[in-house]
Amino acid sequence: QVQLVESGGGLVQPGGSLRLSCAASGSIFSINSMGWYRQAPGKQRELVAAITSGGSTNYADSVRGRFTISRDNTKNTVYLQMNSLKPEDTAVYHCNVDGRLSTKQAFRSWGQGTQVTVSS
Repeated sequence: QVQLVESGGGLVQPGGSLRLSCAASGSIFSINSMGWYRQAPGKQRELVAAITSGGSTNYADSVRGRFTISRDNTKNTVYLQMNSLKPEDTAVYHCNVDGRLSTKQAFRSWGQGTQVTVSS
């Protein structure tokens, strides 16, 4: 009922930048938190950054100061600006959105993932 479409991944050299986008669509009544997780080969999925409906943000220690999460509530879209990328940032990045389909029904959806590869 809620679809997430991610874009912006790719191959970048160390020190480079990428911007990820994730647009939510469907029968959405409201959106609470929007965030980005990542999963590297052989590792567990981890939170990268999240942002609440009020604009409060939370970052993993490993990306704080390099990544910036933002959202456009008019477009139900969340962004992740990634600067000073490092090889250890290489992973599949997944968008996550939670909200409500109605006053009585909540939802939590995941995007299909977009590959980010940092390599020279």
